[in-house]
Amino acid sequence: MDIQDEPYLTPGQVAKILMVSPAAVRLWAEKGEIKALITPGGHRRFLPSEVERFSKERGLISVKDHKLKISVLIVDDDIQFTNYLYKLLNKYPDKVDVEVANDGFSAGLKVREQEPDVVLLDLMMPGLDGFTVCQRIKANSATADARVIAMTGYPSAENVEKILSAGAERCLEKPVDKEELLEILGLNNTVHQG
Repeated sequence: MDIQDEPYLTPGQVAKILMVSPAAVRLWAEKGEIKALITPGGHRRFLPSEVERFSKERGLISVKDHKLKISVLIVDDDIQFTNYLYKLLNKYPDKVDVEVANDGFSAGLKVREQEPDVVLLDLMMPGLDGFTVCQRIKANSATADARVIAMTGYPSAENVEKILSAGAERCLEKPVDKEELLEILGLNNTVHQG
C-alpha cells in the first residue's frame, strides 16, 4: 500500500485499536517504540501499517482484526450545510460515525461526551465561535488529540492564521471542496454504497 493511501491515525484512535490509554501510546511514541509522524501543529499521527507492526511485535490485537471507524463531529450553525456534510459522510457507514452540533456550546458538550477523532468546525458562529471551541478542545487533555479541520466562508489571512494558531490542522474555504475533505479524512479511496 502506498503511504499516501493510508489514513493517519491519532493517538486516541491507536489507543482504541490497541485497547490502551492515549497516554500509553504517547509514551511508546516518545520512547521511539512506535514511529509517529509529527504534524506542523506538533501533533502525533500514526500510519496503520506502523501500528500493525508494533501490535504484532507486542502480541497485541492486530489492526486488521479491528474495524476502524473514525468519529467526526460537524460543528456549524448553517443547518443546510451541516445536513450536506452529514449526508456526504454517512455514505461511508463502515468508516465514519457522524454527529452534528449547531452551535459552539453544544459542540463543547458533544466533544466532552464523545471525544471525536475529527471536528469539522465552522469559525463564525453566534455565541461561542470556532476559535474559542478549538482552543477549548486543544486545552483539554482528553480531547487535545482530536483533529480540528476549520471551515469558513471568510478565509482571510488573519482568520486562517488565528485558527491554525489555536490548534486547527487546516482551514478549508466554504463551500468545502468535497474531494479535498474526503482526502483529509482518508475516505477518498473508499468505495461507498449509495
